[in-house]
Amino acid sequence: MGKVDYSKYAKLSPFELKDNLIALAQSKTDRMMLNAGRGNPNFLATIPRRAFFQLGLFSATESEFSFSYMPEGLGGFPRPVGLQSRFDNFILENRDKPGVVFLGKAVSYVRDQLGLDPDLFLLEMVEGILGCNYPVPDRMLRVSETIIKEYVLREMGVRGMQKRDLDLFAVEGGTAAMAYIFNSLKENKIIKNGDRIAIGSPIFTPYLEIPKLNDYQLEEVLIEADPKLGWQYPESELRKLEDPSIKAFFLVNPSNPPSVKMSDEGLAILADIVKKRPDLIILTDDVYGTFADNFKSLFAICPDNTILVYSFSKYFGATGWRLGVIALSNNNVLDKQIANLSKKEKKELEDRYSSLTTDPASIKFIDRLVADSRNVALNHTAGLSTPQQVQMVLFALFNMMDSRQSYKKAVKSVVRERDAALYRQLGVDVPTDPNAVDYYTLVNLENTSRTLYGDEFDVVLGF
Repeated sequence: MGKVDYSKYAKLSPFELKDNLIALAQSKTDRMMLNAGRGNPNFLATIPRRAFFQLGLFSATESEFSFSYMPEGLGGFPRPVGLQSRFDNFILENRDKPGVVFLGKAVSYVRDQLGLDPDLFLLEMVEGILGCNYPVPDRMLRVSETIIKEYVLREMGVRGMQKRDLDLFAVEGGTAAMAYIFNSLKENKIIKNGDRIAIGSPIFTPYLEIPKLNDYQLEEVLIEADPKLGWQYPESELRKLEDPSIKAFFLVNPSNPPSVKMSDEGLAILADIVKKRPDLIILTDDVYGTFADNFKSLFAICPDNTILVYSFSKYFGATGWRLGVIALSNNNVLDKQIANLSKKEKKELEDRYSSLTTDPASIKFIDRLVADSRNVALNHTAGLSTPQQVQMVLFALFNMMDSRQSYKKAVKSVVRERDAALYRQLGVDVPTDPNAVDYYTLVNLENTSRTLYGDEFDVVLGF
């Protein structure tokens, strides 16, 4: 067999390299290989999915009240009048079917606990699941946004912020959020070629690749977590952010792959840094926050400086659904930085967004994100598909209605037992860390080999 030239793979992203490894694994039927190339959970939330499909059946029937005289399977928009009564009958007649009772309780919860209009909620869900209208508002459906705000504030540990104090943009998962954010930061002249951006390391590898693209040409400054400190950022590393040449700090919290949340001490240091650097932009991907105990996002500590990205993909086992949100405070630093641009830059931006409103200077950054996601000209068709937003709402309600947090306890138990099983099979003690999330783990081979085989084996391995 000829010698394989592996150098051609050197520049591939780990995710593209993974595809080559899978092809290699499948090249012989007797070759065994585990695909650990993605953090895709193999568990998922079933109740909100069953509710989604039952709601779809009800909604399809609602649409058939129009054009029912035609035989071609033609339906119309759902009728608001009498919708709640017909829905109640549907619940009673089908309460023995999985997911139906949850739907009835969801409407009650929205009315009694969240104080929202149940008729508006139900109509939004029925129209949304049918996908018969463009998303209006394009940023996020109105009642849906209110519900997801409640969910985000709870799960991200935000206290004292009212729902009216933040805005959400529903997007196709966390990766789409990052693509939109970097693009709009560039388009709105908040970051420019050659600017310095700090990145919490180690991190999800593609996030290291985005700033280097020709689109941005940013200089990366790594904020290195220390394995000896349980993968927390040392104060000396965080203090790098006091350098005014660093425009933004980009991190995943809880981290990926160390899988630990930032400690309270680290959060306090960052809060102190922001007091000294009120211009600092923090971009945090908190997709794993729902797996952590007593999680507190940087959005809870520095809301006006933080762009929060949250995805429903991991916790609900919904990577294929592509569900996420971008959250921004109404008093965010991005709007302030746009307001402080030069006259020339402001004029360029007013020209860019002039087709959207007679006062383009007043457009908030989060609404610029929406417009930029469709190259501005196609803003009228922007927005996450409405069936996706419906499933997102059902996921959130499922979590909030679970007063005993049974699903959360079960999910945490699954990931933590798997983590413990790995270390037990290695023959070493299971690490204990109150900040650990355990969705991933990094095995210290040096310490493990020394524990199992002594110092001499470390020398053999080259440590």
